[in-house]
Amino acid sequence: MKFCIKKISLHVLLVYMLFIVFLFFTYPSNASTQSFVYGGCSQQKYNPGTVYESNVNSVLTSLVNSAGYASFNNFKISMPGSGQNDIVYGLFQCRGDLGSSDCRKCIAAAVSQLGTICVDSYGGALQMDGCFVKYDNVSFLGVEDKGIVMHKCGPSIMDDSDMLARNDGVLTYLSGEEQYFRVVGSGKIHGVAQCTQDMSMSECQDCLSEAIRRLKSECGSSPWGDMFLVKCYARFSERGFTSKSGDEDAEKTLAITIGLIAGVAVLIVFLSVLNKLCEKKGGK
Repeated sequence: MKFCIKKISLHVLLVYMLFIVFLFFTYPSNASTQSFVYGGCSQQKYNPGTVYESNVNSVLTSLVNSAGYASFNNFKISMPGSGQNDIVYGLFQCRGDLGSSDCRKCIAAAVSQLGTICVDSYGGALQMDGCFVKYDNVSFLGVEDKGIVMHKCGPSIMDDSDMLARNDGVLTYLSGEEQYFRVVGSGKIHGVAQCTQDMSMSECQDCLSEAIRRLKSECGSSPWGDMFLVKCYARFSERGFTSKSGDEDAEKTLAITIGLIAGVAVLIVFLSVLNKLCEKKGGK
């Protein structure tokens, strides 16, 4: 039985496999920052075609456009013909370590997802790993709010004293810093905290102190924990959250990609040899 492969099939295989490798290598950089954390919408709905809808669309567009050159911004949109109840307030913020390109991609993804889950809603908010967006018809800008939006903890591990000490050290350090974005690492444990920049630094400190206090109380004996309040959040994990810890994932991805490329090269060499053997047999 003859088993011969045409030259054109080798070229097609080469292009196809390199394309798959390219997709594999480029995808993970955006996936981590755009992972969904939580989302919520107001129960009140507006009618399509109204001035309020135009203001909502305008504020969401402004959030995406502004994210191309800033990591935080807020807006108050009132187009001509708007009444007091038609004003829309909007805010976005990216994680403090994101570059402008990743920030804009994250905000664009968040706004797109917000439009899907909050259809015709008067207000909505969505948190991703790398960014946060919110809009409403009631002004929330500059208003401190320490209400809990979402929290979760890993399984309790009481017999690992080293981990418990590192958790406490990381969270204590996060509460002591006076910055809008805070990140720290101790061994395998990484911590990150951030509050929205529409608040003053003293309000930010107050909000994060509350988030970290609750996180210590509820998740201190876990390998990871998240505490999201309305205007701030604190998290810790062995996995890490920032682009620096993401470099480790990039290194793993690069190693896997090199392995794939090597595998493709071996396959192409094998098929080339097989093709030449077929050509020799065909020439007899």
